[in-house]
Amino acid sequence: MTRFFETLPALLAWTTLILMFLLSWLLPTWVAVFIILFDTYWLLKTIFLSFHLRATFNAMRENTKTDWLAKLEVMAPDRVPGGKPSWRDLHHLVILPMYNEPYEVVRESFESLARVHYPKDKLIAVLALEERAGEPALATGEKIRKEFGHEFCRFLVTVHPKGLPNEIPGKGSNEAWAARQAKEQILDPLHLDYKKVLVSVFDVDTQVLPEYFGRLAYIFMNAEHPLRSIYQPIPLFTNNIHDTPTFARVVSFSATFWQMMQQSRPERLTSFSSQSVPFQTLVEIGFWQKDIVSEDSRIFWQGYLRYHGDFRVEPLLFPVSMDAAVAPTFWRTIKNVYKQQRRWAWGSENVPYLLDGFRNDPVIPAKNKWYWSFNALEGYHSWATNSLMIFALGWLPLFLGGHHFNFTLLSYNLPRITRFIIELSMIGVASSAIMSFFLLPPKRNGEKLNVADYFIYFIQWLLMPVTLIVFGAIPGFEAQTRLALGGKYKLGFWVTPKSR
Repeated sequence: MTRFFETLPALLAWTTLILMFLLSWLLPTWVAVFIILFDTYWLLKTIFLSFHLRATFNAMRENTKTDWLAKLEVMAPDRVPGGKPSWRDLHHLVILPMYNEPYEVVRESFESLARVHYPKDKLIAVLALEERAGEPALATGEKIRKEFGHEFCRFLVTVHPKGLPNEIPGKGSNEAWAARQAKEQILDPLHLDYKKVLVSVFDVDTQVLPEYFGRLAYIFMNAEHPLRSIYQPIPLFTNNIHDTPTFARVVSFSATFWQMMQQSRPERLTSFSSQSVPFQTLVEIGFWQKDIVSEDSRIFWQGYLRYHGDFRVEPLLFPVSMDAAVAPTFWRTIKNVYKQQRRWAWGSENVPYLLDGFRNDPVIPAKNKWYWSFNALEGYHSWATNSLMIFALGWLPLFLGGHHFNFTLLSYNLPRITRFIIELSMIGVASSAIMSFFLLPPKRNGEKLNVADYFIYFIQWLLMPVTLIVFGAIPGFEAQTRLALGGKYKLGFWVTPKSR
């Protein structure tokens, strides 16, 4: 059954692609009606999601201006609301897994950690190196330890051995090793209560704002189920946004905006990239899995199945900033962006895991199983097919429908109707373009953005139809097809190159 579940995302996507051509030839009139209805649905969905995007954006801006440490102080520190610990009892264990990223990238991340507006005696920092990265990585780790080791309650550099059994080289196996090392070398010797330790795992290019841990502690303290939750920030891929080609900026902002929309729909939210988890929860679910690529999203499903559905993602409505994929040359950047998107699309490997888990768990309510199964399958199916359907079905019936269809009034109006609906949906894209202005950081040289910069950053969104296909549908199709084929076609973990 597991093997069938692995083929299911690709089966649905390829069936859709084949039917696009087959039905455009055999039933062009029905396909023309369908695409008009589908484009209308897409327009309404765009409007619906734009409201969520704006709501998250407004909440995020307000949250970044708030002194969360002051708000924590207002909560009486000697009071234990709902049986939860005082925020002063909380420790934050921060794990940054690293492979071969340059010292400058790692240093920027630790500089942001050192600037946080939170008691440093409650912060434990772990730089998680890979043995396979060799001496350069060890040298970077030693430089970071000497420079920042005194900034925190404890500072630990771990080295994940290569070639351990039942592992693949990647972020998940490194994180699991680092967390266990922190447990043995820091948490247990200090006799820290696992229920009062929040583990934040960040990519090594992730930079936090000063109020991040205050906001995290506040949400944890006020969560209805604090130990049955993952705490999810909003990833902004903006650290190096001014160094990226236009298409890479569109892809990066599109990823950010999707995560922002999801934060306003917590009932559909799963974990992604940077995240924070109670250490007690990590111990109970067995830490991050060491033999998969998409450990950042799998950790949610591990918790969901371990606690029989009593698990959720708490949106922080608060950002962390990360690097956009970029390379020294234009074509290498295209390659890096594509491979990054393909790795994210490889999250479809969670589908057989959760479907198998649902099949074998009699406790989770059936409605919850159907809800999450549909959302997971629909999400990956949309990833691989929606943009192709929108931009292909408007003309496929005209080319394949034959002379009889081409002499109908519907044939004449089909491209005009679909173009009009798509142009209406571009209003939402324009509002996103304007919103992206407020997320742009200053240039590295201190220069302010000028009118020409803003103009370029606005018109770059005209590339969105291309990026949706080239860096959305195609890597989605490839990832799902590889999962279905299995064996040598399965993806290993690919580390997005970072540079300054």
